[in-house]
Amino acid sequence: FKHCLKMGNAVNTHIQHAEKTGVCQLSSLNIEEFPSALLKLSKSLRTLDLSRNKVKALPDAIGNFSVLKSLNISHNRLPMLCDGICKLLKLESLIASYNMLTALPADISRCKSLKSVVLCGNKLKTVPEQLANLKHLDMLDLSDNQICKIPDTIGNLQAVELNLNQNQVNKIPDALASCQRLKVLRFNNNCVSLGEMSTKLLIESKISLLTYEGNLFTEKDFQQVTGYNKYMERFTATKKKFD
Repeated sequence: FKHCLKMGNAVNTHIQHAEKTGVCQLSSLNIEEFPSALLKLSKSLRTLDLSRNKVKALPDAIGNFSVLKSLNISHNRLPMLCDGICKLLKLESLIASYNMLTALPADISRCKSLKSVVLCGNKLKTVPEQLANLKHLDMLDLSDNQICKIPDTIGNLQAVELNLNQNQVNKIPDALASCQRLKVLRFNNNCVSLGEMSTKLLIESKISLLTYEGNLFTEKDFQQVTGYNKYMERFTATKKKFD
């Protein structure tokens, strides 16, 4: 009981501090449900870190946090994200890794300011198609999920970097070559064979960094694929820029 009281006091202290700063750090405090006292900060809170707790659900009222820019709910016990999240029009960073998510809310693309979405370590079986409607998305991390297939609608994705490491993807489709801003594609430790690698991606895309270790082909075989040289031209040009 004393331990619970102590934790409760710690939460309240952090919330009081957040009233002044607009930043609330509630990581690793053994919290089991969304603290209702937070709701009174809905017009002023810009950053909320609830990571490494035991939260099983978020309230729909989270949609009232009208100036929230950064939300970290990683390492909790969330089987889903509530629809209220879709009302966070100022949200730029969403970290919901290491939960139990199998899907995202249908209207998540209403969070039109999102730049970074981190969903690694969940139970997603496909790339959530609604993320393709986010116009300012820079980074999408879907690593360590259960994704087998990349949908053809992926061609509309605006991300600069897409991380698909540690999934069960067996094909890199041509549709990825249509991603206008995609520069970095990571798909280490998947099930892609050489015949299922898009040559269109190598020849026509803007991708200048591919990581592909741990698939069903060797580096030597990959170097023989049509378009590999074209990809290497982009890789080298980009590397020179940063050297």
